[in-house]
Amino acid sequence: MGGKVLRQLQQLYMRRYRKDVERMAKRYDMSQEEVSKMILMQEEINGERIFSRLSDENSIGPNLGIPTKFTRFANGEFKSELLFPVRGKTVFVIQDVTNNVYPINVSGSNEPINMSVNDHIMVLFSLVNALRISGAASIQLVLPTYPYARQHKKTSREGLMASVFGGICESLGVDRIITLDIHSREIEHRFTTMRLENLHASYQNIRHLSKIVDLSDDNLVVVSPDSGAISRNKFYASTLKKELAMLYKERDYTRSSTAADDTNITNMKLLGDVKGKVVFMADDMIGTGGTLISAMQRIMDNGATKIICAVSLPLFNGTAIEKFEEAYRKGYFYRIIGTNAVYHDENLTSREWYIESDTSDLFARVISRLHHDQPLSTLLDNIKIIQRLLPNSND
Repeated sequence: MGGKVLRQLQQLYMRRYRKDVERMAKRYDMSQEEVSKMILMQEEINGERIFSRLSDENSIGPNLGIPTKFTRFANGEFKSELLFPVRGKTVFVIQDVTNNVYPINVSGSNEPINMSVNDHIMVLFSLVNALRISGAASIQLVLPTYPYARQHKKTSREGLMASVFGGICESLGVDRIITLDIHSREIEHRFTTMRLENLHASYQNIRHLSKIVDLSDDNLVVVSPDSGAISRNKFYASTLKKELAMLYKERDYTRSSTAADDTNITNMKLLGDVKGKVVFMADDMIGTGGTLISAMQRIMDNGATKIICAVSLPLFNGTAIEKFEEAYRKGYFYRIIGTNAVYHDENLTSREWYIESDTSDLFARVISRLHHDQPLSTLLDNIKIIQRLLPNSND
Protein backbone atom coordinates (compact mmCIF):
# COMPACT_ATOMS: atom_id res chain seq x y z
CA MET A 1 0.00 0.00 0.00
CA GLY A 2 2.74 2.47 0.96
CA GLY A 3 4.63 1.96 -2.29
CA LYS A 4 1.50 2.54 -4.37
CA VAL A 5 0.64 5.71 -2.45
CA LEU A 6 4.16 7.06 -3.04
CA ARG A 7 3.91 6.39 -6.77
CA GLN A 8 0.54 8.13 -6.90
CA LEU A 9 2.04 11.11 -5.05
CA GLN A 10 4.88 11.26 -7.57
CA GLN A 11 2.39 11.43 -10.42
CA LEU A 12 0.38 14.13 -8.64
CA TYR A 13 3.48 16.24 -8.10
CA MET A 14 4.58 15.84 -11.71
CA ARG A 15 1.19 17.00 -12.95
CA ARG A 16 1.17 19.90 -10.49
CA TYR A 17 4.71 20.97 -11.44
CA ARG A 18 4.13 20.87 -15.21
CA LYS A 19 0.80 22.66 -14.89
CA ASP A 20 2.38 25.40 -12.75
CA VAL A 21 5.26 25.85 -15.20
CA GLU A 22 2.86 26.12 -18.14
CA ARG A 23 0.60 28.58 -16.26
CA MET A 24 3.47 30.85 -15.18
CA ALA A 25 5.04 30.78 -18.63
CA LYS A 26 1.81 32.13 -20.15
CA ARG A 27 1.20 34.68 -17.40
CA TYR A 28 4.69 36.22 -17.50
CA ASP A 29 5.33 35.75 -21.23
CA MET A 30 8.29 33.46 -20.65
CA SER A 31 9.36 30.13 -22.04
CA GLN A 32 8.79 27.04 -19.91
CA GLU A 33 12.56 26.53 -19.76
CA GLU A 34 13.02 30.00 -18.27
CA VAL A 35 10.31 29.34 -15.68
CA SER A 36 11.97 26.06 -14.73
CA LYS A 37 15.29 27.82 -14.21
CA MET A 38 13.65 30.41 -11.96
CA ILE A 39 12.05 27.67 -9.89
CA LEU A 40 15.44 25.99 -9.54
CA MET A 41 16.99 29.30 -8.42
CA GLN A 42 14.26 29.78 -5.84
CA GLU A 43 14.72 26.31 -4.43
CA GLU A 44 18.47 26.92 -4.20
CA ILE A 45 17.69 29.97 -2.07
CA ASN A 46 15.25 28.00 0.10
CA GLY A 47 17.59 25.03 0.40
CA GLU A 48 15.03 22.65 -1.11
CA ARG A 49 15.70 19.86 -3.57
CA ILE A 50 12.24 18.90 -4.79
CA PHE A 51 11.71 20.71 -8.08
CA SER A 52 15.22 20.05 -9.37
CA ARG A 53 14.22 16.41 -9.57
CA LEU A 54 11.16 17.35 -11.59
CA SER A 55 12.86 19.48 -14.24
CA ASP A 56 13.79 16.47 -16.39
CA GLU A 57 10.98 15.60 -18.82
CA ASN A 58 11.65 11.90 -18.21
CA SER A 59 11.45 12.25 -14.45
CA ILE A 60 8.91 10.02 -12.70
CA GLY A 61 8.65 12.53 -9.87
CA PRO A 62 10.39 13.33 -6.59
CA ASN A 63 11.48 10.62 -4.22
CA LEU A 64 9.30 11.48 -1.25
CA GLY A 65 10.19 8.43 0.84
CA ILE A 66 12.43 8.75 3.89
CA PRO A 67 14.92 5.85 4.25
CA THR A 68 14.54 4.16 7.62
CA LYS A 69 16.01 1.15 9.38
CA PHE A 70 13.97 -1.14 11.60
CA THR A 71 15.82 -3.54 13.89
CA ARG A 72 14.38 -6.46 15.81
CA PHE A 73 16.50 -7.62 18.74
CA ALA A 74 16.72 -11.18 20.02
CA ASN A 75 14.46 -10.38 22.98
CA GLY A 76 11.70 -9.16 20.65
CA GLU A 77 12.27 -5.42 21.07
CA PHE A 78 12.22 -3.10 18.03
CA LYS A 79 14.21 0.00 17.17
CA SER A 80 13.45 2.59 14.47
CA GLU A 81 16.22 4.73 12.97
CA LEU A 82 15.86 7.55 10.43
CA LEU A 83 18.56 7.62 7.75
CA PHE A 84 17.65 11.11 6.46
CA PRO A 85 17.13 14.44 8.29
CA VAL A 86 13.50 15.48 8.86
CA ARG A 87 13.92 18.67 10.90
CA GLY A 88 11.18 21.14 10.03
CA LYS A 89 9.41 18.67 7.73
CA THR A 90 5.82 17.46 7.63
CA VAL A 91 6.10 13.68 7.73
CA PHE A 92 3.37 11.23 6.74
CA VAL A 93 3.90 7.71 8.10
CA ILE A 94 2.14 5.01 6.08
CA GLN A 95 1.82 1.67 7.88
CA ASP A 96 -0.40 -1.38 7.56
CA VAL A 97 -0.60 -2.38 11.21
CA THR A 98 -2.89 -5.35 10.53
CA ASN A 99 -0.46 -7.38 8.41
CA ASN A 100 0.22 -10.38 10.63
CA VAL A 101 0.34 -12.99 7.87
CA TYR A 102 2.90 -11.85 5.30
CA PRO A 103 6.58 -11.79 6.43
CA ILE A 104 8.53 -8.50 6.52
CA ASN A 105 12.28 -7.89 6.20
CA VAL A 106 13.84 -6.24 9.26
CA SER A 107 17.41 -5.72 10.37
CA GLY A 108 18.64 -8.22 12.93
CA SER A 109 16.89 -11.17 11.31
CA ASN A 110 18.25 -13.30 8.49
CA GLU A 111 14.76 -14.25 7.36
CA PRO A 112 11.59 -12.18 6.90
CA ILE A 113 9.50 -12.31 10.05
CA ASN A 114 5.80 -12.31 10.79
CA MET A 115 4.76 -9.34 12.92
CA SER A 116 1.66 -9.21 15.06
CA VAL A 117 -0.58 -6.16 15.29
CA ASN A 118 1.13 -5.30 18.58
CA ASP A 119 4.58 -5.62 16.96
CA HIS A 120 3.52 -3.17 14.25
CA ILE A 121 2.18 -0.75 16.86
CA MET A 122 5.43 -0.78 18.85
CA VAL A 123 7.42 -0.16 15.65
CA LEU A 124 5.05 2.71 14.88
CA PHE A 125 5.46 4.24 18.36
CA SER A 126 9.24 3.89 18.09
CA LEU A 127 9.24 5.60 14.69
CA VAL A 128 6.98 8.43 15.86
CA ASN A 129 9.27 9.06 18.80
CA ALA A 130 12.32 9.08 16.49
CA LEU A 131 10.58 11.63 14.25
CA ARG A 132 9.69 13.88 17.18
CA ILE A 133 13.21 13.73 18.63
CA SER A 134 14.64 14.46 15.16
CA GLY A 135 12.68 17.70 14.91
CA ALA A 136 9.84 16.88 12.49
CA ALA A 137 7.45 19.83 12.36
CA SER A 138 4.36 17.66 11.99
CA ILE A 139 3.74 13.92 12.24
CA GLN A 140 0.70 12.49 10.49
CA LEU A 141 -0.13 8.78 10.51
CA VAL A 142 -1.70 7.13 7.47
CA LEU A 143 -3.21 3.96 8.93
CA PRO A 144 -5.52 2.31 6.39
CA THR A 145 -6.75 0.18 9.29
CA TYR A 146 -7.18 1.77 12.71
CA PRO A 147 -5.99 -0.87 15.23
CA TYR A 148 -8.26 -2.06 18.04
CA ALA A 149 -11.14 -0.15 16.41
CA ARG A 150 -13.69 -2.76 17.49
CA GLN A 151 -12.82 -2.19 21.16
CA HIS A 152 -14.63 1.17 21.24
CA LYS A 153 -17.40 0.37 23.72
CA LYS A 154 -17.72 -1.80 26.78
CA THR A 155 -20.44 -4.18 27.85
CA SER A 156 -18.63 -5.42 30.96
CA ARG A 157 -15.36 -4.83 32.82
CA GLU A 158 -13.18 -4.45 29.72
CA GLY A 159 -10.73 -1.95 28.26
CA LEU A 160 -11.45 0.61 25.55
CA MET A 161 -8.31 0.00 23.53
CA ALA A 162 -9.41 2.04 20.51
CA SER A 163 -9.38 5.07 22.77
CA VAL A 164 -6.12 4.04 24.45
CA PHE A 165 -4.30 3.72 21.11
CA GLY A 166 -5.40 7.17 20.01
CA GLY A 167 -4.46 8.65 23.36
CA ILE A 168 -0.94 7.22 23.16
CA CYS A 169 -0.51 8.58 19.62
CA GLU A 170 -1.65 12.00 20.80
CA SER A 171 0.73 11.95 23.78
CA LEU A 172 3.63 11.02 21.47
CA GLY A 173 2.99 14.15 19.41
CA VAL A 174 0.99 12.83 16.45
CA ASP A 175 -0.96 15.66 14.83
CA ARG A 176 -3.36 13.66 12.64
CA ILE A 177 -4.46 10.11 11.84
CA ILE A 178 -5.77 9.35 8.35
CA THR A 179 -7.70 6.09 8.17
CA LEU A 180 -10.30 4.28 6.11
CA ASP A 181 -13.86 3.64 7.28
CA ILE A 182 -13.18 3.59 11.02
CA HIS A 183 -15.41 1.16 12.90
CA SER A 184 -16.93 3.90 15.06
CA ARG A 185 -16.66 7.69 14.82
CA GLU A 186 -17.05 7.77 18.60
CA ILE A 187 -13.32 7.03 18.81
CA GLU A 188 -12.55 10.58 17.64
CA HIS A 189 -14.21 11.99 20.77
CA ARG A 190 -11.22 10.75 22.77
CA PHE A 191 -8.84 13.21 21.09
CA THR A 192 -8.27 16.80 22.22
CA THR A 193 -5.56 18.09 19.86
CA MET A 194 -5.11 15.29 17.33
CA ARG A 195 -7.27 15.28 14.19
CA LEU A 196 -8.88 12.23 12.58
CA GLU A 197 -9.59 12.11 8.85
CA ASN A 198 -11.95 9.22 8.15
CA LEU A 199 -11.97 8.32 4.45
CA HIS A 200 -14.39 6.00 2.70
CA ALA A 201 -14.08 4.05 -0.53
CA SER A 202 -17.66 4.48 -1.73
CA TYR A 203 -16.65 5.82 -5.15
CA GLN A 204 -14.19 2.98 -5.72
CA ASN A 205 -16.77 0.41 -4.62
CA ILE A 206 -19.58 1.76 -6.81
CA ARG A 207 -17.22 1.99 -9.77
CA HIS A 208 -16.55 -1.75 -9.51
CA LEU A 209 -20.22 -2.45 -8.78
CA SER A 210 -21.21 -0.67 -12.00
CA LYS A 211 -19.03 -3.09 -13.96
CA ILE A 212 -20.83 -6.21 -12.74
CA VAL A 213 -24.46 -5.08 -12.36
CA ASP A 214 -26.78 -2.58 -14.01
CA LEU A 215 -27.13 0.29 -11.54
CA SER A 216 -30.42 1.30 -13.16
CA ASP A 217 -31.96 -2.14 -12.56
CA ASP A 218 -35.13 -1.76 -10.46
CA ASN A 219 -34.40 -5.17 -8.90
CA LEU A 220 -31.22 -3.88 -7.26
CA VAL A 221 -31.68 -3.42 -3.50
CA VAL A 222 -29.30 -2.37 -0.74
CA VAL A 223 -29.23 -4.45 2.46
CA SER A 224 -27.50 -3.45 5.67
CA PRO A 225 -25.88 -6.56 7.24
CA ASP A 226 -26.67 -5.25 10.74
CA SER A 227 -27.83 -2.17 12.62
CA GLY A 228 -24.25 -0.93 13.03
CA ALA A 229 -23.86 -0.61 9.25
CA ILE A 230 -27.20 1.10 8.62
CA SER A 231 -25.80 4.61 8.04
CA ARG A 232 -23.21 3.27 5.59
CA ASN A 233 -25.81 1.36 3.58
CA LYS A 234 -28.30 4.20 3.82
CA PHE A 235 -25.71 6.33 2.03
CA TYR A 236 -25.45 3.77 -0.79
CA ALA A 237 -29.22 3.39 -1.01
CA SER A 238 -29.87 7.13 -1.22
CA THR A 239 -27.00 7.69 -3.68
CA LEU A 240 -28.08 4.81 -5.94
CA LYS A 241 -31.77 5.67 -5.35
CA LYS A 242 -32.58 2.11 -4.28
CA GLU A 243 -34.67 0.51 -1.55
CA LEU A 244 -33.01 -0.26 1.77
CA ALA A 245 -33.49 -3.43 3.81
CA MET A 246 -31.74 -4.57 6.97
CA LEU A 247 -30.74 -7.71 8.82
CA TYR A 248 -31.44 -7.43 12.53
CA LYS A 249 -29.04 -9.53 14.61
CA GLU A 250 -29.07 -10.43 18.27
CA ARG A 251 -25.65 -11.32 19.67
CA ASP A 252 -24.24 -12.98 22.74
CA TYR A 253 -21.43 -10.56 23.65
CA THR A 254 -20.04 -12.96 26.26
CA ARG A 255 -18.66 -14.96 23.29
CA SER A 256 -16.08 -13.92 20.71
CA SER A 257 -15.97 -15.20 17.12
CA THR A 258 -12.72 -17.07 16.52
CA ALA A 259 -13.57 -18.70 13.17
CA ALA A 260 -15.97 -18.23 10.29
CA ASP A 261 -18.16 -21.11 11.47
CA ASP A 262 -18.21 -19.88 15.09
CA THR A 263 -20.31 -16.72 15.47
CA ASN A 264 -21.91 -15.11 18.50
CA ILE A 265 -25.22 -14.43 16.72
CA THR A 266 -28.21 -15.92 18.53
CA ASN A 267 -31.00 -14.62 16.28
CA MET A 268 -31.32 -12.97 12.87
CA LYS A 269 -34.31 -11.36 11.10
CA LEU A 270 -34.58 -9.76 7.66
CA LEU A 271 -36.48 -6.47 7.63
CA GLY A 272 -37.45 -5.81 4.01
CA ASP A 273 -38.07 -7.66 0.75
CA VAL A 274 -35.26 -9.24 -1.31
CA LYS A 275 -37.22 -11.88 -3.23
CA GLY A 276 -36.12 -11.95 -6.87
CA LYS A 277 -33.68 -9.08 -6.30
CA VAL A 278 -29.93 -8.45 -6.69
CA VAL A 279 -28.56 -7.48 -3.26
CA PHE A 280 -25.73 -5.06 -2.58
CA MET A 281 -24.31 -4.98 0.95
CA ALA A 282 -21.58 -2.80 2.44
CA ASP A 283 -19.67 -3.34 5.67
CA ASP A 284 -16.54 -1.87 7.21
CA MET A 285 -14.57 -5.10 7.63
CA ILE A 286 -14.39 -8.86 7.26
CA GLY A 287 -12.68 -10.56 10.19
CA THR A 288 -13.32 -14.26 10.45
CA GLY A 289 -16.33 -13.66 8.21
CA GLY A 290 -18.76 -15.94 10.01
CA THR A 291 -21.45 -13.32 10.58
CA LEU A 292 -21.32 -12.11 6.97
CA ILE A 293 -21.59 -15.64 5.57
CA SER A 294 -24.58 -16.31 7.85
CA ALA A 295 -26.16 -13.04 6.71
CA MET A 296 -25.70 -13.88 3.03
CA GLN A 297 -27.12 -17.35 3.56
CA ARG A 298 -30.19 -15.88 5.26
CA ILE A 299 -30.69 -13.37 2.43
CA MET A 300 -30.44 -16.10 -0.22
CA ASP A 301 -32.94 -18.19 1.75
CA ASN A 302 -35.32 -15.23 1.45
CA GLY A 303 -35.23 -15.37 -2.34
CA ALA A 304 -32.39 -13.07 -3.44
CA THR A 305 -30.94 -13.92 -6.86
CA LYS A 306 -27.44 -12.55 -6.34
CA ILE A 307 -25.40 -10.94 -3.53
CA ILE A 308 -22.49 -8.53 -3.95
CA CYS A 309 -20.73 -7.26 -0.84
CA ALA A 310 -18.31 -4.33 -0.57
CA VAL A 311 -15.89 -4.28 2.36
CA SER A 312 -13.44 -1.50 3.21
CA LEU A 313 -11.10 -3.62 5.35
CA PRO A 314 -10.95 -7.23 4.11
CA LEU A 315 -8.89 -8.75 6.94
CA PHE A 316 -9.88 -12.39 6.25
CA ASN A 317 -8.48 -13.67 9.53
CA GLY A 318 -7.79 -17.34 10.20
CA THR A 319 -9.48 -19.67 7.72
CA ALA A 320 -11.84 -16.98 6.40
CA ILE A 321 -10.63 -17.22 2.78
CA GLU A 322 -11.32 -20.95 2.68
CA LYS A 323 -14.74 -20.48 4.32
CA PHE A 324 -15.71 -17.82 1.76
CA GLU A 325 -14.54 -20.09 -1.06
CA GLU A 326 -16.79 -22.80 0.32
CA ALA A 327 -19.70 -20.34 0.65
CA TYR A 328 -19.16 -19.17 -2.94
CA ARG A 329 -19.30 -22.75 -4.22
CA LYS A 330 -22.60 -23.16 -2.38
CA GLY A 331 -23.96 -20.08 -4.15
CA TYR A 332 -24.30 -17.84 -1.08
CA PHE A 333 -22.83 -14.81 -2.89
CA TYR A 334 -21.59 -13.62 -6.28
CA ARG A 335 -18.72 -11.20 -5.59
CA ILE A 336 -16.81 -9.56 -2.72
CA ILE A 337 -15.32 -6.12 -3.41
CA GLY A 338 -12.48 -5.37 -1.00
CA THR A 339 -9.97 -2.52 -0.91
CA ASN A 340 -6.19 -2.86 -0.90
CA ALA A 341 -6.08 -1.00 2.42
CA VAL A 342 -5.27 -4.48 3.78
CA TYR A 343 -2.52 -6.26 1.89
CA HIS A 344 -3.24 -9.68 0.38
CA ASP A 345 -1.39 -11.82 -2.12
CA GLU A 346 -2.76 -13.99 -4.93
CA ASN A 347 -4.18 -16.48 -2.46
CA LEU A 348 -7.08 -14.03 -2.19
CA THR A 349 -6.78 -11.61 -5.11
CA SER A 350 -6.79 -14.39 -7.73
CA ARG A 351 -10.08 -15.87 -6.48
CA GLU A 352 -12.94 -15.75 -8.97
CA TRP A 353 -15.25 -14.17 -6.42
CA TYR A 354 -12.89 -11.44 -5.18
CA ILE A 355 -12.42 -7.96 -6.68
CA GLU A 356 -9.68 -5.73 -5.28
CA SER A 357 -10.44 -2.01 -5.20
CA ASP A 358 -7.44 0.34 -5.27
CA THR A 359 -7.56 3.19 -2.72
CA SER A 360 -3.95 4.34 -3.10
CA ASP A 361 -4.99 7.31 -5.26
CA LEU A 362 -7.50 8.37 -2.59
CA PHE A 363 -4.85 8.36 0.15
CA ALA A 364 -2.34 10.13 -2.12
CA ARG A 365 -4.81 12.93 -2.93
CA VAL A 366 -5.65 13.40 0.75
CA ILE A 367 -1.95 13.61 1.66
CA SER A 368 -1.28 16.09 -1.14
CA ARG A 369 -4.21 18.31 -0.18
CA LEU A 370 -3.29 18.33 3.49
CA HIS A 371 0.31 19.21 2.65
CA HIS A 372 -0.82 22.13 0.46
CA ASP A 373 -3.48 23.28 2.97
CA GLN A 374 -6.32 22.51 0.58
CA PRO A 375 -9.83 21.38 1.63
CA LEU A 376 -10.77 17.70 1.74
CA SER A 377 -14.52 18.19 1.43
CA THR A 378 -14.79 16.99 -2.18
CA LEU A 379 -12.88 13.81 -1.32
CA LEU A 380 -14.78 13.10 1.90
CA ASP A 381 -18.20 13.93 0.45
CA ASN A 382 -17.96 12.40 -3.01
CA ILE A 383 -21.63 12.09 -3.96
CA LYS A 384 -21.17 14.33 -7.01
CA ILE A 385 -18.29 12.16 -8.25
CA ILE A 386 -20.31 8.99 -7.69
CA GLN A 387 -23.30 10.35 -9.57
CA ARG A 388 -21.20 10.52 -12.73
CA LEU A 389 -21.20 6.71 -12.70
CA LEU A 390 -24.96 6.53 -12.53
CA PRO A 391 -27.12 6.23 -15.67
CA ASN A 392 -29.10 9.38 -16.56
CA SER A 393 -27.01 11.34 -14.03
CA ASN A 394 -27.42 14.48 -16.14
CA ASP A 395 -31.22 14.38 -16.08
